[in-house]
Amino acid sequence: MIDDIRAHLDALAKPRGAMGRLEALAQELALTQGRIDARTSPRQAVLFAGDHGCVGEGVSAWPSEVTPMMVATILSGRATSNALAAAADCPLRVVDVGTIAPKLAPHPHFRAARVAQGTQPLGQRAAMDVAQFDAAWAVGVEEAEAAIDAGAVLLIAGEMGIGNTTPAACLTALLAGIAPDAAVGRGAGADDAVLANKRRVVTAAVARAAAMSDRRAAIASVAGFEIAAMAGFYATGAARGVTLLLDGYVTTAAALIAQALAPGSVSAMIAGHRSAEPGHGAALAALRLTPVLDWEMRLGEGSGALTALPLLDAAAALLNDVVRLDQIGADRAD
Repeated sequence: MIDDIRAHLDALAKPRGAMGRLEALAQELALTQGRIDARTSPRQAVLFAGDHGCVGEGVSAWPSEVTPMMVATILSGRATSNALAAAADCPLRVVDVGTIAPKLAPHPHFRAARVAQGTQPLGQRAAMDVAQFDAAWAVGVEEAEAAIDAGAVLLIAGEMGIGNTTPAACLTALLAGIAPDAAVGRGAGADDAVLANKRRVVTAAVARAAAMSDRRAAIASVAGFEIAAMAGFYATGAARGVTLLLDGYVTTAAALIAQALAPGSVSAMIAGHRSAEPGHGAALAALRLTPVLDWEMRLGEGSGALTALPLLDAAAALLNDVVRLDQIGADRAD
């Protein structure tokens, strides 16, 4: 397949390799769908929301109440993710998998699928049990199936959950095999005291998880509801043959889960960007993914993937819309 894609790109009306990294991205895109005429539309972005008990352990500069505030902001159409999704012509919906929010008003682009009101404090005990993990995973499966059945060929998962870089660090340390301290960053602006708490919590949680014999239970013990849902979303998208455009650190932690529990899922993934979080590079390396962008972004909400999406559109245009040299009667001369 790789040779066929490369031959197709080389046959186009341009010098070989003249489009540089865009040609490499076009090859990645074609491989995710197993076809030279890979497409990027229709597409769907789904933002999964969940809260985290570890916020009470002092790991975040922000309280959990901000999560439902931001969910409401996204539903109002005024968040960064809304602006970027509109610019990229990408439909966006929000799914509440586990927030502390009061009941939100019905909205055409919102689904309430709450497994529980936030996870347990993972520094002290398991964040969730396997049954809860499976329930959250199933939400992601349902979202991916619905989007693909509606015609989507490219899926983006985003997240909203104050404190979720802590479970992301735990999962990266556990599944990518790096030291807990190396996986921990400042998230949404942690000061030195919060950072120290975060390192302590992650170290304790990873040690407990690493000692567990049941891998699924170990993953559940340090995950978040929105992260488990994204993992199910990715595993299903990969099984259905669509392209998965990853966002930042938290979504890549979900990708690590998908690859661990549904081996081969990574074959459908393209990394939209590498975030400013120090563990993100290790997570991408474990998945053997090269980010499209390296712009030090760290918002979440699918924002990095949405920023990279127009470049995937350009890659698809290169694959599908450029005439071949033999069709214009030209000889190859590089």
